[in-house]
Amino acid sequence: MKCKTIEFKDGVLKLIDQRKLPGIVNFYEARTYKEVEFAIADMVVRGAPAIGATAAYGVYLAALEFKDLNREDFLVKVFEADKELAAARPTAVNLTWAIRRMEKLLKANQDKSRDELLSLLLKEADKIVREDIEINKKMARYGNEIVPEGATVLTHCNTGALATVDYGTALGVIREAHYSGKNIQVYADETRPRLQGARLTAFELVEEGIPVTLIADSVAATLIRDGKIDLILVGADRIAANGDTANKIGTYMLSELALKFAVPFYIVAPTSTIDFEIVNGKEIEIEERSAEEVTHIKGVRIAPEGIKVYNPAFDVTPAENITGIITEKGIVLPPFREELAKLKG
Repeated sequence: MKCKTIEFKDGVLKLIDQRKLPGIVNFYEARTYKEVEFAIADMVVRGAPAIGATAAYGVYLAALEFKDLNREDFLVKVFEADKELAAARPTAVNLTWAIRRMEKLLKANQDKSRDELLSLLLKEADKIVREDIEINKKMARYGNEIVPEGATVLTHCNTGALATVDYGTALGVIREAHYSGKNIQVYADETRPRLQGARLTAFELVEEGIPVTLIADSVAATLIRDGKIDLILVGADRIAANGDTANKIGTYMLSELALKFAVPFYIVAPTSTIDFEIVNGKEIEIEERSAEEVTHIKGVRIAPEGIKVYNPAFDVTPAENITGIITEKGIVLPPFREELAKLKG
């Protein structure tokens, strides 16, 4: 990526407006936590790690907005703002992870002067950004170990620099394999209904000269059946303690096909995406989005008026369908409950 997905400078959070890609590279500017909340909810920014980093700056902007209140009112207002930010996208755990991290710092330093506290909050948000880049590069190096020479890789949705601060999760592994000279080929699902694969993944891969073929989501089954896919790499928005994983709708279907035809199926996600507070995928809240995402494309209606629509943004892939989970601490293999627990803390 030639442009930064997220940049905070002089009190302004600049985000690549992913709603307008690939046709227009434009930036959304947020100066208040409310504008950050909108950016997350309306998918100006998307991808679990990117959402987390964005939310961290949202907490800082809330603290900045209420800095002149007395301590009690200040804390109440900031925590209220945090709840609004957290509700913007309920499935992605990195959102609440980042907010909790900022709140922990706030509570521990609430007796400091307001300027000192604001400085600490901004530094923590900046730290989350720096850490995300390093984490992605570590995951890419670990993940590259399981990518065969000359492999054909299938990926779903967007898990690249646009879904993170930089480099990417599953797409980061693909980048690393390409840069290390493995001569890989990529198939990218279009990823209905918002077409993140067609608009964003294809955009990133073409921009970097990585061989990619775009397919309709429904083509993946034929490719897998015909032995044309060597490896499937996807991201995650929340991983339960047992390894059940929520990711973009359509991921579960791919995992079932991978299991049936013995194609390795890997999740690539930072440990911050693991939610140790939930036992399994049944406890993951699945966000449902507006009917217009299905009935319209770029504002043009493609379905009849009055049609009922079911539009979950995510589905849950059971742990037994997953070959391994690639994290910044290494590749986790089954049994996931026991092995993921070793990463806690």
